[in-house]
Amino acid sequence: MNTLLRAGFFYFVIVFVIGFVLGAIRVLVLVPRIGELLAVLIELPLMLTASWIVCKSLIARFQVAHEVFDRIVMGATALAFLLVAETVLSTCVFGNPIEATFNNYLAPHGFIGLCGQLAFAAIPLLQLLKR
Repeated sequence: MNTLLRAGFFYFVIVFVIGFVLGAIRVLVLVPRIGELLAVLIELPLMLTASWIVCKSLIARFQVAHEVFDRIVMGATALAFLLVAETVLSTCVFGNPIEATFNNYLAPHGFIGLCGQLAFAAIPLLQLLKR
């Protein structure tokens, strides 16, 4: 179980760093030019592609078993860390009220982002099913 939690944690860390960089580009460059929704729609395939590659590498590195439970634990661990990190970043660093942070998921761009996060969590399992 410890290996699964570590794999999920590193999956979160690496993808979070990539997402932070892409998110900065999205907010600073794309959003002012094309709006929030289109910017998210451009960023999402890049994030999911990066997530797929990172996940595949970490599954090999940590030798995550070819079992549904193991893949679900890895993805759920990564998602839990991601949601906590995004909430802390939004509220503590950017000063957004916690209600606004969660209400963001109700906007079209926020909902698409949330769906992307769920897909991110499902990637370890999807890679198993793809075999």
